[in-house]
Amino acid sequence: MLSKRQLRLLFLLLTGWLTGTAAWAQAPLASTRNPRNFTRSAQLMGSHFTFTAVSGDDTLAWRAIRAGIAEARRIDKRCSYWDSTSQITRINRAAGLRAVPVDAEVYGLIQRTLKLSALSKGAFDISFAGGDKIYQFDRREHPALPDSALVRASVQRIGYRNIILDPATHSVFLRNKGMRINLAGILQGYAVRRAQALMQQMGIAGGLINGSGDVSCWGKQADGSGWRIAIGDPARPQAVSSWLTVTNLAVVTAGNYEQYFTVGGRYYGHIIDPRTGYPATGLRSVTIICPDVELADGLDEVVFVLGPEAGLGFINQLKGVDCTLITNDGRTLASKGMQLNYYKNAAPITPKI
Repeated sequence: MLSKRQLRLLFLLLTGWLTGTAAWAQAPLASTRNPRNFTRSAQLMGSHFTFTAVSGDDTLAWRAIRAGIAEARRIDKRCSYWDSTSQITRINRAAGLRAVPVDAEVYGLIQRTLKLSALSKGAFDISFAGGDKIYQFDRREHPALPDSALVRASVQRIGYRNIILDPATHSVFLRNKGMRINLAGILQGYAVRRAQALMQQMGIAGGLINGSGDVSCWGKQADGSGWRIAIGDPARPQAVSSWLTVTNLAVVTAGNYEQYFTVGGRYYGHIIDPRTGYPATGLRSVTIICPDVELADGLDEVVFVLGPEAGLGFINQLKGVDCTLITNDGRTLASKGMQLNYYKNAAPITPKI
């Protein structure tokens, strides 16, 4: 069970995300006489994004989609780990030397990640970027895991508690030299969130944005139906294991089955536990359903690191959040409130946690 302190953190975390979501929902809506679905794809943040706007005004629809794409590009430019001019790069260059003032947007995003780190006891940690690269996820059988001393050493520069925020100056300080932060575990979700907010503010009554598995939808499709979201089957690439029909929700699915290696036939995916340096084990796929896509994007990594049983237990304590998991051995697990349509005959397992 979560402690009282952790529950307070959870309250702050959820209210911080959900209050913003509620505010965006109040944006004025354009007329939707004879609405249609307008869809455009774009390569953003190194991933495939799709933007769908429902509108009876094609000019408005395409303008809103272009604005959503531009917003995602703006966020990537500002927060990218790889862009030499980004604010994240400036923070990393000054590690162990000085605090770096950043704008309110970047400061707030980092602040929210630290709340999630505290709530998950370090299972989510943006300072993972300081870890040494000691694994090759080449889909091959390896003779053994790296030496335990090497693994321990690989995470010496990881630790969210060494990310120091100063609210007076809106500055970020990485306490130790060699530390680095990378917002990759939550940035696509944030970009989808902001793009959706902008499109709603422009008057798009219904839409869906898919940022490489980070999906957020609102309103209805042009025919009045909800949005059908498919969840892939790790055992069969390009196949669907289940689906659900939703509106005004985020559905984020992350897989750990494209980048991996095996040792003695045991599967090790690319998601690293930042607390230990070892690959997270036990899960092939995690799907999070909740009202906010940014939060869901962070929670899927938490569940991967915690593993099947502890991950489900964690989600079952969060109000308004559900998940479905596919384990390494092909089992489908679901949180207490999860409702999906499954292609398989066997019903999912809902453990008593």
